[in-house]
Amino acid sequence: MTGNVIFEPAVSLEALATLGEGHIAYVKQIRSEDVPGLFPQAPQIAPGLKLFALHAADGTPIMLTDSREAAIANAWSNELETVSVH
Repeated sequence: MTGNVIFEPAVSLEALATLGEGHIAYVKQIRSEDVPGLFPQAPQIAPGLKLFALHAADGTPIMLTDSREAAIANAWSNELETVSVH
């Protein structure tokens, strides 16, 4: 692959940011060192831990947990559909 753009959607960045708002969420694995930037109100957490954050479609952090399954369960309990992002 040469780094050329293969596909560019005909949707504005603003439209993409609101796509699925209120209905779609995604789970992202993070390190405990990333917590203060995403969840400033969270208590101090030991470094080196693997955690999972549930994010709204627009990237807003919703919740933090130590298991992917708990993050997905929280999404379901709040009537959010989880999607995979890469």
